[in-house]
Amino acid sequence: MTDRLTGGLLLVLSLGYAYQAKSFDVGFMADPIGPKAFPLIIAAFMFLISLYLIFKPDPEPEWPVQRVWVNKGLVLLSFVLYAYALVPLGFLLSTTLQVTFLAFMFKGKIWKGLAAAVAASLILYSIFVFLLGIPLPVGKIFGG
Repeated sequence: MTDRLTGGLLLVLSLGYAYQAKSFDVGFMADPIGPKAFPLIIAAFMFLISLYLIFKPDPEPEWPVQRVWVNKGLVLLSFVLYAYALVPLGFLLSTTLQVTFLAFMFKGKIWKGLAAAVAASLILYSIFVFLLGIPLPVGKIFGG
């Protein structure tokens, strides 16, 4: 039953996501595919997975223990806070904090997690800003 509920929810989300993606229209881009291709591909995968969950559910699903749900909730909450922190703190600081928190949640050593977070933030920032030319928020606390 839980797989069918999840499949139904995913089906509704995929249809809504595809509907929103179809509305993307950027007139100045010369790319014939446009910005809607990637979201439509994701919506198609979500749609297929939802059909699989609806028509082929697990007969005896196992629910994780309470500790796992708490950890999943904390990770979800951290991503929501990360999204809200991007503009005021900037990409580099908020990504460093997020990756460090995730390393802590997965029982990594805090200093190794912090080092990996700084490296990941700098590498991702360099890829987006210098290679792809996509500006990322610098952070209002840094004058951006």
